[in-house]
Amino acid sequence: MPWVDMRLPRRHYKRTGETVGDLANRPFPPWELVLETVSVRLREVLPGEPRPMKLYMTPGSCSTGIHILLEELGIPFEVYLVNLPAGDHRKPEYLAINPKSTIPALVRDDGSALTEFQAIAYWLARTYPKARLLPEDPEGAARVIEMLAYVVGTLHGQGFARIFTTESFTSNEAEREAVRARGREIAERGFAIVNETLAGKDYVAGTFSIADAALFYTEFWADKLGLDLPGHCLAHYRRMLERPAVQRVLREEGYR
Repeated sequence: MPWVDMRLPRRHYKRTGETVGDLANRPFPPWELVLETVSVRLREVLPGEPRPMKLYMTPGSCSTGIHILLEELGIPFEVYLVNLPAGDHRKPEYLAINPKSTIPALVRDDGSALTEFQAIAYWLARTYPKARLLPEDPEGAARVIEMLAYVVGTLHGQGFARIFTTESFTSNEAEREAVRARGREIAERGFAIVNETLAGKDYVAGTFSIADAALFYTEFWADKLGLDLPGHCLAHYRRMLERPAVQRVLREEGYR
């Protein structure tokens, strides 16, 4: 009978001379991956049951947010690692799945691929409504999408992108430090705006939603880079770290 991975096998992610534990204490990214499958949880695929979805992701990246959402849903899925520094995202086999050469990508049970964080998160929320990852009322849903767009488009796309992929913003080596500094300014201002939105709430919409998974990955980056999170953002980050699904994901991606 066929069997399918229920969850990402535990793996070791390290650079030469690094131990697994060192990952939690080093800046992120870039990195080099050395993979060793340690164990895997399996269960029988039931007759007539669709094959699990496939998540193409990179540990500790924005795709960690989608990994968290899938884990929160508790549905079967397989994880395929895309090593960005090694150029896996530009290889023909991945371009056949996602011609944009970006992560994350989610291949659904019908074989079709969905890309872009916001689109995948929205699709998961609408496909699994019982999980309540998106408020039912128009105002609540709009506020979640508003935050989702701001986190992915501004905090990530304008702020952290300047820090992590500085060369994409300038080809002049002499300008790169200024670009990174500008990225930090954008991230700090962005968190200040988000901080006001979180006042008096445990989560963006009051309860956990797709926006919280997005906000978490940028808070995670801020933590690893030593950027100070304002009070409500810090409380949100710590609250997210207490969620069992988040703990499983970080452990499976090589973080404590």
